[in-house]
Amino acid sequence: MEVTGLVFSVSGPVIVAEHMIGCAMYELCKVGHDQLVGEVIRIEADKATIQVYEETAGVTVGDPVVRTGKPLSVELGPGLMETIYDGIQRPLKGIREESGSIYIPRGIDVPSLDRTKKWKFTPSDKFKKGDHITGGDVFGSVYENSLLNDHRILLPPRARGTITRIAEAGEYTVDTKILEVEFEGEKKEYSMMHEWPVRAPRPVTDKLSSTEPFIVGQRVLDALFPSVQGGTVCIPGAFGCGKTVISQSVSKFSNSDIIVYVGCGERGNEMAEVLMDFPELTIDVDGRKEPIMKRTTLIANTSNMPVAAREASIYTGITVAEYFRDQGKDVAMMADSSSRWAEALREISGRLGEMPADQGFPAYLGAKLASFYERAGRVISLGSPDRKGSVSIVGAVSPPGGDFSDPVTSSTLNIVQVFWGLDKKLAQRKHFPSINTSASYSKYTNSLESYYAKHNPEFPRLRDRIKELLSTSEDLDQVVQLVGKSALGDSDKITLDVATLLKEDFLQQNGYSDYDQFCPLWKTFWMMKAMMGFHDEAQKAIAQGQSWAKVRESTSEIQNQLRSMKFEVPTEGEDAIVKKYEELYTKLQEKFASVTDE
Repeated sequence: MEVTGLVFSVSGPVIVAEHMIGCAMYELCKVGHDQLVGEVIRIEADKATIQVYEETAGVTVGDPVVRTGKPLSVELGPGLMETIYDGIQRPLKGIREESGSIYIPRGIDVPSLDRTKKWKFTPSDKFKKGDHITGGDVFGSVYENSLLNDHRILLPPRARGTITRIAEAGEYTVDTKILEVEFEGEKKEYSMMHEWPVRAPRPVTDKLSSTEPFIVGQRVLDALFPSVQGGTVCIPGAFGCGKTVISQSVSKFSNSDIIVYVGCGERGNEMAEVLMDFPELTIDVDGRKEPIMKRTTLIANTSNMPVAAREASIYTGITVAEYFRDQGKDVAMMADSSSRWAEALREISGRLGEMPADQGFPAYLGAKLASFYERAGRVISLGSPDRKGSVSIVGAVSPPGGDFSDPVTSSTLNIVQVFWGLDKKLAQRKHFPSINTSASYSKYTNSLESYYAKHNPEFPRLRDRIKELLSTSEDLDQVVQLVGKSALGDSDKITLDVATLLKEDFLQQNGYSDYDQFCPLWKTFWMMKAMMGFHDEAQKAIAQGQSWAKVRESTSEIQNQLRSMKFEVPTEGEDAIVKKYEELYTKLQEKFASVTDE
């Protein structure tokens, strides 16, 4: 028999129910005659406060509240890729087919994973009848799509026992029982999917430090402020600075295996844009082109959807990401934007009558953000065979008016390791990506030293010199505004001119062009090398008594070629383009040699 309570009071998404003795914190409840999904967030005597993840219009005092006895959980298994869910993992396409409406009807309950589709299951040769099996062990795999051709089927983390039956290779639905395990005389059956509570981090064997770069294809980010696989990144910026474009380009071009994109309280047309763009965009895999939608899961909780579900969407996203991490994949999760989630916390906290802290946000805002970001990282997964996976989190933050002292931004910056600060002034000048190079930072540069030493030993030195040159040029800009450029020495003029070259042709990138929407690391490296090479040769020429005006005039063709380096399309192949860059570098050195000989 179902245990029911009664609605005692209603205040927007917050409902108080009475006769709820025995319910647990974060227990899932169905509220009202429409069975709206909600979660217990406070218990006092026999009353429970429930935050409801759907519109509560029409709920009245005395309506039934059904307790389910389990926490808010997500279904994990084959079929997650290429799907778009709402904040509590209901498939939007499935809802459309069942209801015939473009809106989500209240209380509709559609299974997250398709129960009718059959998947080709291949059992692992490591396990047979009579073997011991523990949580996290891979007992088979499924071909999900051409990008995810080995979706590993894991035993749920808390399960264990001796195998009494394992299914043969064949086609099964996600809820068909394919494994039977006996533990202490009790038999349990498992299918290809399992459920996991969203608020509980999935257990791991060990956490590792990350040494592999998280390449996003934006020169300014990969060169100056790199992140690692398993890193945490914050992108704060005012409206119109390009947070969403950076988040989308990270999802399109990053070197992760799986992308989880959570649209949390942002515009609906941005999710629509992702749905339209991603199936058309392709990546090269073993010489064939594949749509990137095949490696993507979307969780849409746009600004017109119920406020409380924003919190659920963030936790749903990170749980799906951890599931793929446990298979040994590198996962990138985009949360756009965590400010909207914080606003939802503020609204619910206000309705609960809690004491407000800075700007009305609850006092536990920092703890909530930390519990989310700390689920990122590189790990050794539970079970056998040994697998290493990672979850990288890129969180966009929208501080009102671009004020970085906002509580959400400052709390996030206390937690994350990489800060890509967007500048409104740069965005107004149409300088995109509008990364403020003097404010941004990355704490992962030391972790990546070993990677660069193996692949590009010169890279760290060039990066440090470019940062130094850009900060020097900012100081010189202030001098120029006071006394004019003519008052500077030739050496300082070179610094300013090369800084302009870097800002206009290295730091800026056209996200809507074939040649510049994605810039691989080797192209970034050669552009850095050539531009800094030009700076060094120019300084040498000045030291030998040449005037910068004359040198600049005689090397104008070289400068134009440096500006044109970005126009090389990376798909032409690394070897062919690097050969062109090497020729340009040799030509540059020869030209300066002839100038200094005159």
